[in-house]
Amino acid sequence: MDLYCVMGNPVEHSKSPWIHARFAELTGQELHYGKRLIPLDGFATAVRAFVAEGGRGCNITVPFKFEAAALATQTSERATLARACNVLSFQGGGIFADNTDGAGLVNDIERNAGLDLSGRHLLLIGAGGAAAGVLGPLLQARPASITVANRTLAKAQDLVARHLALASLQKTELLAQDLQGLAGNFDVIINATASSLSGAGVPVTARTLKPGALAYDMMYGPAAQDFMSWAREHGATPRDGLGMLVEQAAEAFRIWRGVLPPSRQVLAELRTVMGPS
Repeated sequence: MDLYCVMGNPVEHSKSPWIHARFAELTGQELHYGKRLIPLDGFATAVRAFVAEGGRGCNITVPFKFEAAALATQTSERATLARACNVLSFQGGGIFADNTDGAGLVNDIERNAGLDLSGRHLLLIGAGGAAAGVLGPLLQARPASITVANRTLAKAQDLVARHLALASLQKTELLAQDLQGLAGNFDVIINATASSLSGAGVPVTARTLKPGALAYDMMYGPAAQDFMSWAREHGATPRDGLGMLVEQAAEAFRIWRGVLPPSRQVLAELRTVMGPS
């Protein structure tokens, strides 16, 4: 049976095995998908061992997304732009790296939440690997503007500089800004920082929100609750990252198996399993 897994540290909380098992069941694919806790200094060794066992592909989660991209022998355009990847495929003795996080985020917002990003004003909070993975696909959705805000302005400026050519092509205004004193009437704000995971609080003030704005936290489950409560209290529409998780997994499944699974059905089932957010 074809082997796949998710690699990360930590990884015990991962819903990916459940998601991919359900995808396989619904599409008639035979595979086994597990999870592997990888030592912080042992990522390359773990990948080589998995390939030697006959592994066909794996998802990569924190903190290995940058290492995974560097390990690849071939990289997709979106992973090259992000300089990070969350999907590896092993074929013909090579390692192909891709990044499906951005596609997962855009699909969840546009298809599942029903919000067309075209012409909207977006705020992307953070400039690390999570933000880097989604900025390209967000630009391809042709919003009017995207502001990348980060505690360290230089990191936001570097991320913006890498994407300026794509932004120009999409006719989207792309800006970098310091989080300090940030204000503006954004249609969509996306939290791509680890603030929810660390319990550090919401990294922006309510001055960033338009009435009825979509406030999206890329975390899900208990980690996203404070952000979502803050959004509700200030008249925004909250959404956690569970749909992004399922949608990025669906895109990875398509890369590996050549079949696009019914992601919306699986998302609804997973929300039922996890309970109300």
